[in-house]
Amino acid sequence: MTYKEYETEVKKHLTPERFFHSQCVAKEAARLAKRYGADEEQARTAGILHDIMKDTPKEEQLKILREFGIILSESELQNPKLWHSLSGAAYCEHVLGVSDREVLSAIACHTSGKKDMTLLDKVLFVADYISADRDYPGVKEMRKLAKRSLEEAMIEGIAFTVQEKMEQRLPLGGGSIEAYNDAVLALREKETRKEE
Repeated sequence: MTYKEYETEVKKHLTPERFFHSQCVAKEAARLAKRYGADEEQARTAGILHDIMKDTPKEEQLKILREFGIILSESELQNPKLWHSLSGAAYCEHVLGVSDREVLSAIACHTSGKKDMTLLDKVLFVADYISADRDYPGVKEMRKLAKRSLEEAMIEGIAFTVQEKMEQRLPLGGGSIEAYNDAVLALREKETRKEE
């Protein structure tokens, strides 16, 4: 499918606000991809598709996950906000025929992150936090950080999300902690290299 065809398909699944968000994330992901050397077309595609299941009822998301053999951990089961990324990746692969493993990976981990994220994973993860439609306390700072480093923006984003989940007494996705640790270590490694 072409980008326009993906966009048309996504529009069928989402509220107008969520569709606009997806368009904004696609633009931001392409911009970040260009800045950091990722594939712009992959980033745009992942951006438009990332929330395709976000407005789908939870029962239907669970059905998709079961149908395609995706087993949720206990913490994932207890946090339905994480489901749309996994059900979205499964839907994109098995229903829409998306075969690009990097795009599917970015969609699957855009909510919680994971260990050893690829450049495209990081681009989508950050784009979702800082897209033009976002307006939350701290988003301007996040945008500044994203201009300097994807890892800095990821650390800030994960810290923001973890704090929010803890305030709501929701379980944390294990991928968030691993993504946070990886980003911190990558940033420290960069700083050490600069000092040498």
